[in-house]
Amino acid sequence: MRVLIILVLAAMTPGATAQSGNHPGNDDSCDISVLPAATLLLPVFDVNVVAAANAGDTTVFCVTNVSALPQIAHATVWTDWSFPVLGLNIFLSGYDVQCINLYDVFVRGVVAPGSPVAPIGSATAGSKPYDDDQNPNIPDDGNCAGLPGTLPAEVMEAVRRALATGVYVIPGSSAGCTTAQRVGGAHSNARGYITIDVVNNCSTQLPTSSVYLGTELLFDNVLIGDYQQINGDPGFGNFAQGNPLVHIRAIPEGGPAGSNPGTNLPYTFYDRYTVNAPGGLRRFDRRQPLPSAFAVRWIEGGTSAFQTMYKIWREGRTFGTQTCASAASNSAITAMEVIRFDEHENSFGFSGSVICDPFCTPSYGLLPEASITSTANTAIFPANVSTVDISGWMYLNLNNQKSSVRPSQNWVVASMHAQGRFSVDFDAAALGNGCSAAVVAPSPRIGPAGANGIP
Repeated sequence: MRVLIILVLAAMTPGATAQSGNHPGNDDSCDISVLPAATLLLPVFDVNVVAAANAGDTTVFCVTNVSALPQIAHATVWTDWSFPVLGLNIFLSGYDVQCINLYDVFVRGVVAPGSPVAPIGSATAGSKPYDDDQNPNIPDDGNCAGLPGTLPAEVMEAVRRALATGVYVIPGSSAGCTTAQRVGGAHSNARGYITIDVVNNCSTQLPTSSVYLGTELLFDNVLIGDYQQINGDPGFGNFAQGNPLVHIRAIPEGGPAGSNPGTNLPYTFYDRYTVNAPGGLRRFDRRQPLPSAFAVRWIEGGTSAFQTMYKIWREGRTFGTQTCASAASNSAITAMEVIRFDEHENSFGFSGSVICDPFCTPSYGLLPEASITSTANTAIFPANVSTVDISGWMYLNLNNQKSSVRPSQNWVVASMHAQGRFSVDFDAAALGNGCSAAVVAPSPRIGPAGANGIP
């Protein structure tokens, strides 16, 4: 395994037209499952970039190649306002796995500890695993030979500031933005999200680029992944959480970069970037779309001092190439409807307007593209009133689109901890999938998605 780190420097020009596809593939489904995938999503990372090593929060993510062929996984680091600031290319030999500690990346500028080697006892033991004859979709060595494992201090300082303060300025460089053009929120830790794609070379391009989409993105469902959130602050509690990454399959799967057999998917995970695909062909990436409505548990208080946080990823409003000026549009994304239920079926809710043009404008708090928020935050989630119950469940219709278009994509992870030492992460239950119609709001009846989005 080797890792190439790239700093995001350039933008591409979006295309214009749309494409339709009607060719079914194997495992043709919009349901998101933990199955080998072509794209992995880390919904939110949270890293303390000022604490000493092992004394603060960090996120570790792992990527596994479940195929016998070598693969290249391209990880893009985005701010919580959906602005890309860093790229990592991970070369995985057959059946390889690689874990990356984001504290090492953001603070030390270190990703790869050493050169990759073939498995012990193999005919090529001790040699580089780059073999251009093994995977026909990877030309030559995929430009992965001699990958660096470190980044200059000034580059990592710019990345840290972008992820923690939203200010992305690189001294002495034309890259980055002005101090007035923030690309992320301000929080105590570095926060954002990561997408990981199977590609055909160690690229310096981005998922927003026509080059990346048209000549580098691959469609083999060969990656699995997981993350661990480690809270090492003795004052808050020493505990850890873990969960699978979101596994997003290519449908149909297979074929070289640039192939376009079409898909039955109504839209795709990278839909808002495929305006930059060759010819502006939407759905070019073939990635499954994510749902918009969820049901998820909450617990607050009690003898164990339970706390519940929701880690939420949301599809932003900006399309095509992400620019310094446009990132703020993803800083406060609305939702259609949020309802809290207690254990006695009492309900307390927030709801946006039924007809939203161009977007809903509810009177309650808004969330950026990637967030970690306590369920006790009544600016975001309805207050638990007129009840003594300390737990229940939440209905989240996180669609941010007006009713005449397809719903926006989202993902929700419940993160519960107690006594400063016990913790667990688990995915919320999706009420439908990415192919389900937008759910009516305010909802006449809560339940799994049905015809025309009405439960």
